[in-house]
Amino acid sequence: MQSQDVAQRPAPPAPAGPVVDVEQAEAALVEHYPRLVRLAYLVLPPRLGRSRRVLAAHALTQRALPRNRTPAPVIPAQSTGRDGDPGYALIRLQVLRTALEAGLPLKAKAWPKRSQLPPLLPHVWGLKLFPRSGGADELALDQRLATLSGPARAAYALRGLERLTDDGVCKVLAAAGVADPEDAVLEADGIPAQYGLLDSPEFDPCSLQARPTDLMRRRQHLKAALAAGAALLVCGALLGLPGEGWGPEGAAAPPYARNPAAQAALDPAKLTRVPPGAWRSSARTDFSVWPARGDRTDDRALLRRALAVWARPGETVQVSATPGTLSGGPAGPPQLLYAGTVDAARVVILYDGLRIARYAEPKDGTQGAALDFARVDGAGRAEAGAVVLGRSDGNVRYLTAPWVRKAGERDLMKPVSGAMDLTLTDGVTAPLASPALRSGPCTSWNVLQMTDGSTTRLLTDLGELVPARLTAGRPGSPREVSGAAALRTWQPFACSLGTVRSAGVRSVNAWAFNTQPLPDASGSAAWVCTRAETWRGGGARVLAQFHTPGGAYGAAAAKAENVPACGPRYPHVLAGVLWKSKAGDWYLLAAGSRKTASIRATGGVDGAARSSLLTVPAEQGAQAQLKGTLKDGRSLDGLR
Repeated sequence: MQSQDVAQRPAPPAPAGPVVDVEQAEAALVEHYPRLVRLAYLVLPPRLGRSRRVLAAHALTQRALPRNRTPAPVIPAQSTGRDGDPGYALIRLQVLRTALEAGLPLKAKAWPKRSQLPPLLPHVWGLKLFPRSGGADELALDQRLATLSGPARAAYALRGLERLTDDGVCKVLAAAGVADPEDAVLEADGIPAQYGLLDSPEFDPCSLQARPTDLMRRRQHLKAALAAGAALLVCGALLGLPGEGWGPEGAAAPPYARNPAAQAALDPAKLTRVPPGAWRSSARTDFSVWPARGDRTDDRALLRRALAVWARPGETVQVSATPGTLSGGPAGPPQLLYAGTVDAARVVILYDGLRIARYAEPKDGTQGAALDFARVDGAGRAEAGAVVLGRSDGNVRYLTAPWVRKAGERDLMKPVSGAMDLTLTDGVTAPLASPALRSGPCTSWNVLQMTDGSTTRLLTDLGELVPARLTAGRPGSPREVSGAAALRTWQPFACSLGTVRSAGVRSVNAWAFNTQPLPDASGSAAWVCTRAETWRGGGARVLAQFHTPGGAYGAAAAKAENVPACGPRYPHVLAGVLWKSKAGDWYLLAAGSRKTASIRATGGVDGAARSSLLTVPAEQGAQAQLKGTLKDGRSLDGLR
């Protein structure tokens, strides 16, 4: 997934520097305009597209000029001729701050900042402007930068364009309002230091190509605008007529359309209801064959409110959706999965073929209603095993699939303790502890264990509507976490699941890809790679972990996002860690998957091994680059 820009905090007051006149700031802006625009272009979120980024970069740079005398911040300048120019430091900080603000998500109850809106000026009607294309290296760098957060892109640009040290970069980012400058610098370390490419035409918003916009689409848009204006006048007249219309609908916003499809989607009588035994004879085993359950499936008023709020959530409704999930209304009548009372709320679960929607309202009214969405397209029998009904008092209740015959609660960190049976009432489980609601140190990780015939599966709550499936084994052929070996594999790494909360995770696989004898003869360490796949396809998160004998937890050695490592398409991985022996000696320990033929370490540590394991003496704090070769001759990069 394209990485989401990190939220900013209010800019801390920077120490007052020399006062900069408007004329001095303008002179710095004009003199260094191309570099400032290039900096803004690199920091702006890639999702805007190249043409809009060009216009936004020019607009933000031109708006950076102060209106009156302003104290310049005491922050580091670069090691070029601009060093010591307070006017340039002031303009650069303002450009950086507004470019970072442009990447922040819009909030429902707050006015957007000017930098978050499309620029009014400059603008060229009928033309698309974008930088000239560079070579393959520039394109690859642009794609890598697109995976970073806004602050990390800013850190990379300040290093490359401004030649600032890491300490200087942190000071500039802190002055620009970044909450964790050190994290941004560390994230930027994941991109190769190809700073010379930043001066190429690929990233130059001042050297542009022009192309016409879509001429046919412009003509269609003009016609559509005229038709929409006429329709708006007609709708305004109709909505102004007296009468109560459809009647009260709880927390729903005022209606915006009365077309037949919209009315059918809001009619409780048209909800799809599947017979209880349909799943036994159906060729599909997913949410589409779940029957309608609960003690309020005939409560038409509740169902009407749930449908109306789905179509038009009001301002008081708390709406949440997993990443990559649309929150718009259903295209037609959805399927009813559940309607009933859960603890202190009335809950309705609906399914439209692509999404699960959960509507919940307090039993004493509709104020404080909540609406949650989750993608479930492509779910099979394993992924369509349960849906979260509600969370309260640190516990979670699930609605299980009709083919689930037995449910239990298991602590993933205690594989030998067995599972505690959970009562199933019409598919609803008794409450079990939710790791997603826990705060403080991680001492346990309770999961839902379900039995479907002869198959046992584990699902874990990650704070979303649909729990994530846990598996273990080699990528491409993972198995359910039911046997003793798979449970032992997950034991030290259960708490690492907390790093993928609220990320739209579909399944998490743990793969023990190697074991490594420790150089002090204290036993063998385990190397395990966990890969979290998402419902949207992109945004997979990979974590290489290292576990020494007797340790309660594994240590994260490397992590990455949107990489094929540890996955079915590329079942290979290489990672390393600095390890301290009981005698106080430091070593670089590195391991690759079993098909790794050799490993080479360079940089702060130099060593090589013609096997899938590498052990080299090292100094504390040393940094090394790992490179491996697979048995078929292909190269293998170290996970960072």
